[in-house]
Order: sequence, then C-alpha cells, then structure tokens
Amino acid sequence: MSAVGTTEAGAVRAGAGASPAYALSDCLTMTRRELAHWARQPVQVLVGLVFPVMLLLMFGYLVGGGRTVDGDYVDYLVPGMLTLTMVFGLEGTMTAVTRDLEKGVIDRFRSMPMADGAVLVGRAAADMLQSAVGLLVLAGVGYAIGWRATGGPASFLGALGLLLLLRFAMLWIGIFLALVAGRPELVQAVQILVWPVGFLSNAFASPDSMPGWLGTAVEWNPMSATATAVRDLFGNPGGEPGHLTAAVVWPLALLLLFFPLAVRRFGRLGK
Repeated sequence: MSAVGTTEAGAVRAGAGASPAYALSDCLTMTRRELAHWARQPVQVLVGLVFPVMLLLMFGYLVGGGRTVDGDYVDYLVPGMLTLTMVFGLEGTMTAVTRDLEKGVIDRFRSMPMADGAVLVGRAAADMLQSAVGLLVLAGVGYAIGWRATGGPASFLGALGLLLLLRFAMLWIGIFLALVAGRPELVQAVQILVWPVGFLSNAFASPDSMPGWLGTAVEWNPMSATATAVRDLFGNPGGEPGHLTAAVVWPLALLLLFFPLAVRRFGRLGK
C-alpha cells in the first residue's frame, strides 16, 4: 500500500474511531490487553485475591474475639471486609497506568487512530472484572466461616452492585492520581493514604463504640455508608435502611468529580 493509501486508511480509521461501534471495539481491545497481563502475572492476581481473605480470617479469629456488636461478629465483619476490598488493590491499577506513562506506551497509543480514553477504559474494565472475582472469592470464604446473607437473592445482588459502584468511583480516583503522579515510585506515597481511609470506617467496629469525634469522622466516610447499606441488604447486624441513598450518592458524586478530571488529564498528556 502506498504512503498516501496508508495515510488515508489511518484517517478513515481515526474518523471511525469517534463512532460508538469503533470506540467500543477499541475499549474491548484495550481490555483484552489488560486481561492478557493476568496470564503473564498470575502471582500478582493471586495476591490480590488472597490478601483480603487473610485480613478477614485475622480479624474474624484473632481480633474479633474482643469485639461486641448486636449479633454475630462474623456477620458484621464480612460485609465490612467486602467494602474494604473495594478500596484495596488500587495501587495495582495506579502502578500499571504510571508504568505505561513512563515507558511511553500511552503516548504510542495516543498517536494511533483509536478512541480517546480507550486505554483508561480498558484498564478500568479489567480492574472491575478482577474486583468482581475478588468479591465472590471473599464472600465464599465468609460463607465457609459462618457468614450468612438472609436478605434474599435480589438484595444480595443489590449489595454487590453497591460494592462495585464504590469500586468504580475509587478506581477513577486512583487513575486520576496515577496520571498526576506520572511515575510508579510516586504511587507508593499515594497508596499510603488508602489505609487511613479504609480503616477509618465502620468495616471492623461500630462508630458507637468509638470516641465521639472519631465516630463522627467514621460516619462521614463514604465507605461507612456503603458498608451499612450492604449489611442491611444482606440482613446482617449493623445495617440501616437509611444509608442506601448515601451509598449511591457518595460514589456518584466522586465519579462526577474524578472521571472528568482523569479524562481531562489524559487529554493533556504530551501537551
């Protein structure tokens, strides 16, 4: 093919990339690229699945004996751990984004006739798939140690939906911070903030058992709203119906803020 023909084909592909069909095709291609990394890095995927299980067993059997809640502590703990899992593991996505930036991979993709943001959407889609698998694994372990969801199938699926919505919001926060950081080593500093946010919630203990000022801070944590709402949907101790709205509004508000920021930051790369 002549140089003119190649240029014309690229121009046609670039123009088509703006259509929904080609944009979806580009996003699926980038998702498959990310999933292919799983096969080459199985240990990293396995660690991401095992780490929350270790925390669940540790708090359930070692620390849980000293906790008092209305009802069985395992029934209180498992929904909290499912919520906490939606925050953990963000550093994997953040590191992948910064590594692609550092190696110039994203610049090469941006120079190709493909939909803007397909790289980010592919990374997000792969992360959401892994998060869904992680939820099912952790729920299975919870069931094995005595946790039961008594709210019915529809409520169970609704709770999983709330958890994945929280993950999706946290994911775009992580992607934006990764684009700002730009280098993998800076992600280490950012991910330290995940631990205070995660543990400053009602995942492990009720705010009523905490000092007043700390309990107030915990109740304002978006994670606490999700944990309380899913406990209610699961029919577990610590659930309150009034938190369902907050469990939806908080992640949507975070998405409305950080998704445009991430897309804008991505669009400005190289400028």
